[in-house]
Amino acid sequence: MNEKKQFVASREAKGKAKQLRLFALLSWIVAIGLEIFAILKLIDDEMLGWLIGAIVVILALAITGNILWKKSNRLDPASEKEKVRFFVQNQLGAIIAVLAFLPLVLFIFLDKDASKKTKGVAGAIGIVALLIAGITGMDFNPPSVEQYTEQINAQTNVVKELNDGVDHVFWTPAGNKLHLYNDCQYVRGKDYGEGSVEDAWNSRGIGNNEVCKVCLARAQKEKGIELSEGAAEALEAAERKAK
Repeated sequence: MNEKKQFVASREAKGKAKQLRLFALLSWIVAIGLEIFAILKLIDDEMLGWLIGAIVVILALAITGNILWKKSNRLDPASEKEKVRFFVQNQLGAIIAVLAFLPLVLFIFLDKDASKKTKGVAGAIGIVALLIAGITGMDFNPPSVEQYTEQINAQTNVVKELNDGVDHVFWTPAGNKLHLYNDCQYVRGKDYGEGSVEDAWNSRGIGNNEVCKVCLARAQKEKGIELSEGAAEALEAAERKAK
């Protein structure tokens, strides 16, 4: 019976994720601060250019925060069992986008002193920025502890089937492939680590690990064996879900 492994983010992955989240939060805080300044000082016909510039900067800050936050979630994902945390952690970028742009857009359209031109131009740009920030902030395929656990176990089973029951792979620090051979064309001549599938995940701290297709084909050809139907389907399903 195969031993089931539970994904747990390594200390290094958690540390890097914490750093990324800090930078993301700083970007979002500055974006919201600039939004407040724009509401108080820039909704004016004579300040239209500055208002548009502020919206563009707020958008850039929001997108930067979104990217960093998504990267952190792939290093240290939430569990699907904690439904509220799972939703908030993975969709926080979209929530921040609403906070960063919706009040500004409303103030632009409701300002009695602003002309129709200012409302039309700045309001339209604000709406577009809100949509862009919201879409980039949403995670349509959020990572989870359960998803990574499924991947690790599927990959471990496949590696064992093709490696005489031994859970042993090779990996490069900057890559995302798990190799069965250290002379694979994608490993040869590079620094690499070796150990179990779980070791590879802990070493790289990323959630897009895949078994090298070149190594898979080579192992099956050299050993004259085919993956069991269950192992092949589980691997394909787990890696497809992670993309």
